[in-house]
Amino acid sequence: MKLSMLGMCFLLLYAFSSNAQVAPAKNISPAEQELINLSKEKWQWMADKDVDKLATLFHDKAKFVHMSGTWKKDEELEIIKTGSIWYKKADIHDVAVEMVDDVAIVWSRITLTAFVRGSDVVTEFTVTEVYKKHKKEWKMLALTFSSVRDTHIIKH
Repeated sequence: MKLSMLGMCFLLLYAFSSNAQVAPAKNISPAEQELINLSKEKWQWMADKDVDKLATLFHDKAKFVHMSGTWKKDEELEIIKTGSIWYKKADIHDVAVEMVDDVAIVWSRITLTAFVRGSDVVTEFTVTEVYKKHKKEWKMLALTFSSVRDTHIIKH
């Protein structure tokens, strides 16, 4: 009996201590959640090389800033379509969204696995995405990759 009571105490102590370590839920508005979901879908479309969905998402005047250069929508779509950069997988570690009227900025800290110049490359990035609401749809105006350390933190 003493052994089972002692076991129960340890179990409760463990349960309370593990609960204390869980971060509190962030207050995310429905619009912010919509953008978080859209950004996540975009990474999947890039991995799947789904240029039709990406062409709809990317604004005609969108710019893309990579480690090796800056280009426009048509060039980015061609890069994705041909696989000269294959965004194989984006592990998203953190996301922050700021909204100003009909403009939204999404910052994501990711580990990107990409196929570049004949090799798989794994890189830590903070990615900045700028969206503008056009009628009822969000259109991406800019996407910028910033190479960072894995300890980089996005301020919320």
